Amino acid sequence: MNILVVGSGGREHAIAHKVSQSPNVNKLVVAPGNAGTAEVATNVEVGVNDFDGIKALVLKEQINLVVVGPEDPLVNGIHDFFLNDGQLKNVPVIGPQKAAAELEGSKEFAKEFMMRHNIPTAAYQSFTSDNLEEGYAFLETLKPPYVLKADGLAAGKGVLILQDLDVAKAELKAMLLDSKFGQASATVVIEEFLDGIELSCFVLTDGSNYKILPTAKDYKRIGEGDTGLNTGGMGAISPVPFADSAFMGKIEERIVKPTVEGLKKDNLPYVGFIFIGLIKVGDNPKVIEYNVRMGDPETEVVIPRLQSDLVNVLVAMSKGKLNEIDLEIDERAATTVMAVSGGYPEAYEKGKEITGVDTIEDSLVFHAGTKENNGKVVTNGGRVITVTSFGDNFKEALQKSYQNIEKLHFEGIYYRKDLGFDL
Repeated sequence: MNILVVGSGGREHAIAHKVSQSPNVNKLVVAPGNAGTAEVATNVEVGVNDFDGIKALVLKEQINLVVVGPEDPLVNGIHDFFLNDGQLKNVPVIGPQKAAAELEGSKEFAKEFMMRHNIPTAAYQSFTSDNLEEGYAFLETLKPPYVLKADGLAAGKGVLILQDLDVAKAELKAMLLDSKFGQASATVVIEEFLDGIELSCFVLTDGSNYKILPTAKDYKRIGEGDTGLNTGGMGAISPVPFADSAFMGKIEERIVKPTVEGLKKDNLPYVGFIFIGLIKVGDNPKVIEYNVRMGDPETEVVIPRLQSDLVNVLVAMSKGKLNEIDLEIDERAATTVMAVSGGYPEAYEKGKEITGVDTIEDSLVFHAGTKENNGKVVTNGGRVITVTSFGDNFKEALQKSYQNIEKLHFEGIYYRKDLGFDL
């Protein structure tokens, strides 16, 4: 088979790495890829939203299966683009069609979906610039902290959790009237704050059957002790120690099943990964959000634990035969630690040479924001490179990740040294 992975981050490197291990792969292409994917695949400089460029690539390389990594092209309708094109319509795409991708594309859409299908989540209301005063009034009915979410895609940064009512009102105004997150915050969802510990559940579905992948927990804040600004993710741990079989049973019965059934009932065609962001409140799971793809950096701990041939799994999904596949999972814990550019998630510089990758042993290195430049690997993003390790428990795996990440060097390198502190 010839397979195309769309994307350029750590998630796509982890997927490409696993796909490259399959004996069923003849050719593996990543668009646009990074310095890490270049080691296991052929990178082609085509943007994730350049659908015409992707079409030309698929035809030229005779691609048989497309795996879409990031949310942007899914929300923009890449799957529909394939289905509506005479030359592409028989090439399977892993990733939901546009209507279903609204689960991530619109917080309001996702909330309405959960309410409709009795999926446990926080109480909420949505507001626009037309009813800003009602938004103020709704905030006054809530107890702090106050949760404000930009309705649209804001690269993982459109959620504010605020302790002060006046600050919350000012931020609501900034989002709605001053376009703090651009078009993404033209509508803002305000919801009750749920107090608990977060985790992520990953589901594969072919539209009617589903399989649950290992759980993971990621760390979003830049500072230790979960302080400071939100990032795209500073590291992850899998499995989540407190997600025992009883708790996983609740997740499956109350959330996974009604989500997959709800997609069918609402006629939202979905072949791909469902990322369910959860919070454990007491002994019960509630949904914080849906993503319509794998998480990053959670992919870098979940996919390495998959012992099944990923290509066989993806083909079964594309053919509606996921029920015929059994997933084999590595029982060991996996952890990943993300090294980021100095200054991230605010302004940072690119083009810093990365050294030490070749000295890492007994861990996997996944590139996120990197590229090759005159034979050297240099930084090309805020989140740069991640080190994934296995262990009998997450502490052992973390120790190995930390020992190895110390071997990496680039100007301004930063990573959190406290992952797992809350477990």
